[in-house]
Amino acid sequence: MNVLTDNFPTFAEGFLGTVELTVYSSLLALALGFVTASCRVAPVRSLRAFGAAWVTVLRNTPLTLLFFAVLLGLPRFGLVLPFRLFAVLALGCYTSAFICEALRSGINTVPAGQGEAARSLGMTFGQTLTLVVLPQAFRTVVPPVGSILIALVKNSAIAGAFSVTELLGTYRTLSELGYNIIWTFVWIAVGYLIITLAISAVFNLMERHWGVAR
Repeated sequence: MNVLTDNFPTFAEGFLGTVELTVYSSLLALALGFVTASCRVAPVRSLRAFGAAWVTVLRNTPLTLLFFAVLLGLPRFGLVLPFRLFAVLALGCYTSAFICEALRSGINTVPAGQGEAARSLGMTFGQTLTLVVLPQAFRTVVPPVGSILIALVKNSAIAGAFSVTELLGTYRTLSELGYNIIWTFVWIAVGYLIITLAISAVFNLMERHWGVAR
């Protein structure tokens, strides 16, 4: 226990850093995922092409490479931000591709007749999507979106290699101080477990209320 009690402020700083990365990256991923999913099912060919390109590129690019591209590439174009914001951007954009596909799969479960009925009433594409299709699709995408956000928590560990304060990065400080590395990783794992279990509990509650009955 002395590894935890003697270094509680260090663990707490890393834990809160991971929570902050998770929250902001999740919000960005959900927003971008909604936009790109809308593009992928839009009747405009150019929007569908944009959505498909976004998903194809990001899903097939290693996250570490994306971190290098964002943290080292964007400053060359004059965009200079704190490393934490760059990390949120990289994590959010990467995860949005998976959120997009989860939402699109949910949209595809809604019978086509629902959209046709909405259009026959004079609704626009945006109204049909937001008022008719997505509320029904939401019920089926709660579990996969929860799994994607749990994966985001674990992916946030990469940010520590780019001078961003997060939970996994605490091992370097404690290793330099001579603490047992095994117990250091045990407490780090407990921290990640707390975050992922909290997300799982929230999405289990959402699924219980809005999920499709089996």
